[in-house]
Amino acid sequence: MLQPTQTDEDVRAACALGVELGVASVCVKPGHVLLAAECLSGSAVVVSTAVGFPHGGTTSHAKIAETDFACRQGAREVDVVVNIGKVLGGDWVFVERDVRAVVDAARAHGAITKVILETGLLPNDDVKIRLCEISEAAGAAFVKTSTGFGYVKGPDGALAATGATEHDIRLMRASCGPNVEVKASGGIRSYADACRFVDLGATRLGTSATREIAAGQRGEQVESQTNCRSRTHEGHEEEMTKHQ
Repeated sequence: MLQPTQTDEDVRAACALGVELGVASVCVKPGHVLLAAECLSGSAVVVSTAVGFPHGGTTSHAKIAETDFACRQGAREVDVVVNIGKVLGGDWVFVERDVRAVVDAARAHGAITKVILETGLLPNDDVKIRLCEISEAAGAAFVKTSTGFGYVKGPDGALAATGATEHDIRLMRASCGPNVEVKASGGIRSYADACRFVDLGATRLGTSATREIAAGQRGEQVESQTNCRSRTHEGHEEEMTKHQ
């Protein structure tokens, strides 16, 4: 629920769907945290929100303030975007301090932090590995691939959103210890997509295709032979058993 055009009514509908399907969390814009907390009250579904979104370029002080206020309003998970410009410039001291500030602010309220690397905008695996190491050192609960708002220009000049790739999920899982989970986000549209990323090491999925994935789990759209467990971010926790 991070599109700029989504309304209060959209948030209410998403929360109702999340409760119906038993998802892990519903991720909303900071301005919708209080409403989502009211809608999800009494359920097992938690509120998550995005900080420094979508490009990570706000100051650390602003990210701390966003985190503190969102948690006071009911957020229990905070997805923070790294400062991409600082990452590309190699200012690793700044990047770790920035991430750690948000982790500490969230932890003060009993909330967890997911660090969004925006992998589609990063130049090589070494940078992605370094960000995984920094996130783990800072105490993050998750590393996450994408915001859904990281665009690259194609040969024809058209902009295309980047998202999770199999390579990046494998790399991120291999680059973090067992206490850090991996979240795949961006381009996950089917139960088959979901299971593929879970098989590669993702334990949470960020998707707006929750209903379609749940239908696939029930065998309404997809038939398959293996089991997969996934947690999805925008956010849903789903125990998926593929039908034989």
